[in-house]
Amino acid sequence: MTTKKLRVGIIFGGRSGEHEVSYCSATSIINAIDKNKYTVIPIGITKQGKWISPQETARALQSGKIEGKSSVVLLSDPSSKALIYIDSNQGLNKSPDLEKLDVIFPVLHGPYGEDGTVQGLLELANIPYVGAGVAASAISMDKNLMKIIFQQKGLPVLKWLTIKRKEWQVDKVETLSLVQKNFEYPLFVKPTNLGSSVGITKVHEKEELEKAIDLASSYDRKILIEQGLEEAREIECSVLGNDEPRVSVVGEVKPAGEFYDYDSKYIDEGTQLIVPADLPDKVSKEVQQIALRAFRAVDAAGMARVDFFVTKKENKIYLSEINTIPGFTSVSMYPRLWQATGISYPELIDRLIQLALERHQDKNQNKISYDESKLLNK
Repeated sequence: MTTKKLRVGIIFGGRSGEHEVSYCSATSIINAIDKNKYTVIPIGITKQGKWISPQETARALQSGKIEGKSSVVLLSDPSSKALIYIDSNQGLNKSPDLEKLDVIFPVLHGPYGEDGTVQGLLELANIPYVGAGVAASAISMDKNLMKIIFQQKGLPVLKWLTIKRKEWQVDKVETLSLVQKNFEYPLFVKPTNLGSSVGITKVHEKEELEKAIDLASSYDRKILIEQGLEEAREIECSVLGNDEPRVSVVGEVKPAGEFYDYDSKYIDEGTQLIVPADLPDKVSKEVQQIALRAFRAVDAAGMARVDFFVTKKENKIYLSEINTIPGFTSVSMYPRLWQATGISYPELIDRLIQLALERHQDKNQNKISYDESKLLNK
C-alpha cells in the first residue's frame, strides 16, 4: 500500500529587498526535499507582488528570474485550499485541475512574507505552514517591538532608539542631536523591518550618521539606532520545535567586512562560518538558554535563528535579534548548525513540515462556536 505524497507549496521571492536571497533559499529546499514523500508545488512571487503559476515558477527556477504572465491566487476560503488561476478574460478559473495544497513552506525573507502578512492569509485559508504564526512573525520582524518584549522578559539587549521617517524628514537637526546625546560611537543604523543586513550601516563618527539614516529610511518608515560594540564576536544559535523547542550547537560568524553585512553574507568569499564556535562551554550553554527564552518570548514556532554579540574580553552576551525565516540554503547558518547537531539538511526540511502539520492539528482543536444554551439556563 503506497502512502499518498503531501503536496508542499514553496512560496518565495516577493516584494522585498531580500527577494534574491529568498530565491536561493527556495532553490536549495526544492533540490533537497524528499521527493518520495512530497510533491513540490513551487510558487514564485515577483518583485511587484504577482503570484505566478507553478509551471512558470518552475521555468523561473531555471532562468534565475521570477517572472511570468499567468497569475494565481490563494483564496482565504478554507474550503478551497488550492491555488486558483486567474484568467484575464474569464476571471477566476475554477477548473478541476486546481493546484491543491496540503502544507506551505514560506521562504519569504523580509516584508510581505516574514512579517505575518502571508501567515495571516494562510491562517484564513486554514492551510498548515512552516514557521511562526502571525503575531510572532510580526513582532520578530519589527526590531523595535522585538526588543521591547526581550527587555520585558529580562533578556540582555543593547540600548536602542527608534525614529520615524517622517520625524527624520521634518527635523533632521533635532534627530541628529538626540542620537548624539544618547549614543557613543560606533553605533548601528538599521531599517526596523528588514533582514539580511539590507540598509544597515555601522557608523563610526557623527559625519557618517546622516547618510546612514537616509539609507535606512529608504527601506522602512521606522529606523532603529542601536549602540555598537567594539571587540565583539557575532554568535548564532538555531532553534527547532513548537511547544518543546530544542537548540543547536552555537556557531560564530567571522565576516569578510567590518560586520556581517549583505556582501559578507552572500557575496564576499572571505566570510567564515565557524561551527561550533570556539567559546567556553559555560558561555555556549548560556547562549543556548537565551536563544530558547527569546524563541518563547515571541511565541515562535517551527524554526528561528537567534543572533548574539559576545564581547571578546569578558564574554558578555547581548541578544541581537530573532529571525523566524532565516536564510535556508544548504550552506546557510541555520541548517549548518543543525547539521553539526546531527540533523541533515533534507531531514531538517522534513521535520519542519511535520512541525507545521502538528501545530495546525493543535490549532484545529479550538472551538469556533459557543453553546448559547448555557446562557439561556442562567
